[in-house]
Order: sequence, then C-alpha cells, then structure tokens
Amino acid sequence: MILFSTNETLVLNHQKHVMKEKQLLYMNTTALAFLGDAVFETYVRDHLIHTMKGDADRLHRAAVELVKAEAQAYAVKQILPSLTEEELGLVKRARNKKISTKPKNADPVDYKWATAFEALIGYLYLSGNIDRMKEIIKAAMESVKRSDD
Repeated sequence: MILFSTNETLVLNHQKHVMKEKQLLYMNTTALAFLGDAVFETYVRDHLIHTMKGDADRLHRAAVELVKAEAQAYAVKQILPSLTEEELGLVKRARNKKISTKPKNADPVDYKWATAFEALIGYLYLSGNIDRMKEIIKAAMESVKRSDD
C-alpha cells in the first residue's frame, strides 16, 4: 500500500510484502521494472504536487520530463558510480535483458537503460530498502533537472 505525506516524501508501508534480497536478485528484471515504473512515477507525481503550482496538464508535462525513457537512461548512468555491487549487477542484468517489444517513443538503448533504472527501483522497493530507494530517486531527479539547465 502506498501512502502519501507532506514535505515531498513518499511513505511506503508494505512490511507484509518485503522480499528477501537473494530472492529479488534473481527475480525477472522486467517484473521488477514493472513495479519500479509505478513506484517511480508515483514518487515523481507526489513530489511535483508538493513543489509545483498549476493544473493537471502542467503537472503531467513536468512528470513526463522526469519519467520518460531518455531522462531515466541519463539518470541511471549518472548514478552508476554510487551503486553498490549488488545494485550495479542488477542494473547490468536488466539492461542486458533482451527486449521482446519495440519501444514506441524511445531509442532502444535508452529504453534498456530506463528499464534497468526501473528494475532497480522495484528491487529496492520490494527489499524494503526505502531510504536507499528515495536516495536514488532524489539523485536521479536532480541529475535530470541539472541536465535541463
């Protein structure tokens, strides 16, 4: 269950669903990315609601700039040096997984990197490592914002 709070933080309450790290390291990376995509987008939307003024259209456009494959690919490359050995291994495994569908609006290489980023977020969420997940999301969002300046 996902709960929202003020002060730009997303509180994730899912103790019943925390999985063992070893189990997660070998989980299908596309399944991890499936969850990571939702968690990241929810975190971004919560952040924007608390930091921007505007209607839903303006908020949506701002969210798209942060969650699109190109931005996620850029962000994950920027944070690679700060990843642990396990996190880096997971990112590489997810990035190298053969994709069965063609991305609609993204370069295939960016799409693979973005999927790797989402898999990392999904992994951290399911492992219950929420502080680390938020640290990586924050660093990713900051790197994308810096690249836009």
